[in-house]
Amino acid sequence: MRPPDMRPMRIAYVINSVEGGGAALPVPAIAEALRACGAEIKLFALTGRDRRALPAMAAAGLEPMVREGGERDHLSALAWLGRAVRQYRPDVLWTSLTRATLLGQLVGAQQRIPVVSWQHAAFLKPANRRLLRATRRLSGLWLGDSAAVSAFTAAQLGVPDGKLSTWPLFAADPAAPRAAAWQRGQAVRIGSLGRLHPVKGYDVLIAALARLGESTATFEVTIGGEGSDRARLQAAIDHARLGNVRLAGFVSDPRQWLAAQHLYVQPSRSEGFCIAAHEAMQAGLPVIASNVGEMANSILPGVTGALVPPGDPGALAAALTRVLARPAGLQALGAASRERLFEQFSRDRFQEAACAIYRRVGELSR
Repeated sequence: MRPPDMRPMRIAYVINSVEGGGAALPVPAIAEALRACGAEIKLFALTGRDRRALPAMAAAGLEPMVREGGERDHLSALAWLGRAVRQYRPDVLWTSLTRATLLGQLVGAQQRIPVVSWQHAAFLKPANRRLLRATRRLSGLWLGDSAAVSAFTAAQLGVPDGKLSTWPLFAADPAAPRAAAWQRGQAVRIGSLGRLHPVKGYDVLIAALARLGESTATFEVTIGGEGSDRARLQAAIDHARLGNVRLAGFVSDPRQWLAAQHLYVQPSRSEGFCIAAHEAMQAGLPVIASNVGEMANSILPGVTGALVPPGDPGALAAALTRVLARPAGLQALGAASRERLFEQFSRDRFQEAACAIYRRVGELSR
């Protein structure tokens, strides 16, 4: 709750887009937590993209201002954001991802408003890394959405400890649906959620599946998500003659979808927190994932799933073979996965972290 000696802060929360997924996904939970600490929040999106995040934002009482523009018209976006912020008159600018951060930093400097900036990825394109490193002092506080991302931010952007905090972006929900146990005679249902983009490593997963022998249980794989890599991935599936692998497209209800699986795989080449993998743990699924981002801290090999080197189809195939050789053991792994998730990311911890950050931001705004 809001400390009694602090007046409510007006926060202008600037995001790249209102697409369904990515950094827009946790915004309703972030806003709810900050409001419980006493904040007033207005959301600003630099572009719409697919706008699939809007219903969840509306349900959380957020009515974002969405600019009618693209992803490369930066001068136009800067002018729009400057006008919108001047009209709203916030105490703090809160930015998320590279474009929103760079433009928010400029507006903050122009209008003398302190800036708080999220980092959500443990990998940046070289140009973005150089830009953010050069402008790092324009943000009064940086936030990593996990311990892994905070470590990356310190090392790659040169942000000192005194200007860096961690707020893990997950609040475990006891009401989330749980996956049913695998039953003898069933095909093992393997799922993965993410953009169809090279960074998610689905080409690695397809190559790994092509290597599996006949000693494993019968299985079927469904990949939920859309993206520019769809045609290439479908061609790889067809070439490997993997009739049990399907690209399902956009998944409107990820929780229910996860509850219909027996095993979750996240073959990413890089990640930050990776909400999808943690939602799979929440559903009580074992998780086989690349040893990247916060997944390297959350997954206990042999206890809740397995970790493999990124970009290594052989290692991923070996991990899948081990798990699929004993499908009756999936339930125990999944139960341990869910238990660990709730130990690490309880709602109380999420709210405590929110108010600790809020107090730090209050010092900036004063």
